[in-house]
Amino acid sequence: MTHDESHYIHDIEQLTARFGPVGEASLKKEADHIHPMYRPLIEASPFAIVATSGADGLDASPRGDPAGFVKIQDEHTLLLPERRGNNRIDSLRNLLEDPRIAMLFLIPGLGETLRVNGTARISVAPDLLQQLAMQGKQPQCVIVIHVERVYFQCARAIQRSGLWNTAPNRRDLNVPTAGMILAGLTQDGIDAEKYDRELPQRQRDTLY
Repeated sequence: MTHDESHYIHDIEQLTARFGPVGEASLKKEADHIHPMYRPLIEASPFAIVATSGADGLDASPRGDPAGFVKIQDEHTLLLPERRGNNRIDSLRNLLEDPRIAMLFLIPGLGETLRVNGTARISVAPDLLQQLAMQGKQPQCVIVIHVERVYFQCARAIQRSGLWNTAPNRRDLNVPTAGMILAGLTQDGIDAEKYDRELPQRQRDTLY
């Protein structure tokens, strides 16, 4: 399918004309620090998406732990533990090149999400590693985030998606398993059945 160039938006004037003015509440909900009204949302969140940018492109990746896993050091600083994973360290590589970071906090059952933008540095300070230990295991490092913008996102996207509705059975979704994906990408170089069979125990053993 092809479209005429006139069907594409090329400038801010075209864009704002299509969407109209920003509502007053949407402007007033933004803060340049962790406002007391936003603190409970961070403390209640067990899951966040972290976005970074570097020479190799953009990255958005999930982070999760028990609720409150991102610690509020002060109204301008967040501490994000970096747990063990696949060692791709895409987000960390990006932060060394470009300190800008964005986070989206989700809370199961809640429609509103919380967006945080700022800059970040990577720390291996012993006191921070110990403070953010989980099940006796320290994180690999800690992402120290300087907060610049914080605001909540309305619930429409969650409502439209039905994200917090009863989760369907994986079989009903008709989506491939991790093993099947790897087998398909490697022309069966990875044994899908073996990978999927061993994955649950491997995840339990390497969670922290």
